Amino acid sequence: MVAIEEARRNRLLAALPPAELASLARQMSMESLRLGDSIYESGAPLKQVFFPTTSVISLLYVMLDGSSAEIAVVGFEGVVGVSLFMGGNTTPSRAVVQSAGESLVLSAKQVHDEFGRGGPLHGLLLRYTQALITQMAQTAVCNRHHTVDQQLCRWLLLSLDRLPSNELLMTQQLIADMLGVSRGGVTEAAGKLQASGIINYARGRITVLDREALEDAVCECYDVVRKEYDRLLSAIA
Repeated sequence: MVAIEEARRNRLLAALPPAELASLARQMSMESLRLGDSIYESGAPLKQVFFPTTSVISLLYVMLDGSSAEIAVVGFEGVVGVSLFMGGNTTPSRAVVQSAGESLVLSAKQVHDEFGRGGPLHGLLLRYTQALITQMAQTAVCNRHHTVDQQLCRWLLLSLDRLPSNELLMTQQLIADMLGVSRGGVTEAAGKLQASGIINYARGRITVLDREALEDAVCECYDVVRKEYDRLLSAIA
């Protein structure tokens, strides 16, 4: 059981009517997630869904040779584990904590019961899932058609939108794994942003100094994703 004030820190849950939120909060628990933790693996049955409050989680597709690429990022605006309430129960992707923090957790049975009831949570989860699909599709397009520089800008902005500050704790190797590119490519792209005064990067800590310039440097993919989230979830302010 968690306090209603804690539950409201997730944007989806905060949009629920007070009585619905109070009922759901009584069924939830809070978990602390560490950087690099895997909250579910490819092909494994999903036992719970996560509603991040202060953590950020990356959804990764892992190849047979162990290489990976991020297909979406989820923070306080959403939920991790959509396959569970969509009926799939498993997914080929892997979910890894990108930024340490806390997340609300709801068990598989409780998710099925709430979703099957067709109440307010049902509609919110469906709209969020469409927004998530848009992010996944646009990520695939971006990785195919845009430069590493542009991909890094997109990744930084999407991550910042889900964090309370302008700082990220992330090594260049982890960023390379997320983007599915070489570490050298990330080093070069980050160096250009730092030389332009847009970011400062030191010892695994990235600080965005000029967000406006970062938005000027990013490709169209970031704006497509942001606008679709705003359109679908505009009622969840």
